[in-house]
Amino acid sequence: MASPPDKSSRRGSLTQRLLRGGVDPDPRFTLANERTFLAWIRTSLALLAGGIAVEAFTAELFDPVIRKALAILLLILAMLLAAGAGGRWLIVERAMRHGLPLPLPFLAPLLALGATVVAAVVVVVIFSRPA
Repeated sequence: MASPPDKSSRRGSLTQRLLRGGVDPDPRFTLANERTFLAWIRTSLALLAGGIAVEAFTAELFDPVIRKALAILLLILAMLLAAGAGGRWLIVERAMRHGLPLPLPFLAPLLALGATVVAAVVVVVIFSRPA
């Protein structure tokens, strides 16, 4: 009777598939990569909360179409940031394991663009409201 596969070998196999081999980097670098991932996730959660707050609490401030557009933009930005954070963590971890240069982040320009659009819409709405 064959014995079931060891859990540690299954974990090792998953690790090998995700990280594609290489040499374990200094744990400080891996932990810094993880902290950066968690910072992006916190930012994503803040955008998620902001999208919910815009939809729930700004009915008298914004026209319904603008309110929905702002809320949806914030929620989509939160989704993209969370997904991008996971991908970025993996890409950076692979690069460190293989001694490759770290890739440029696409998350920072994405967040900057999204925040700029949201801020511009809010500024236009505030300026267009009667005093």
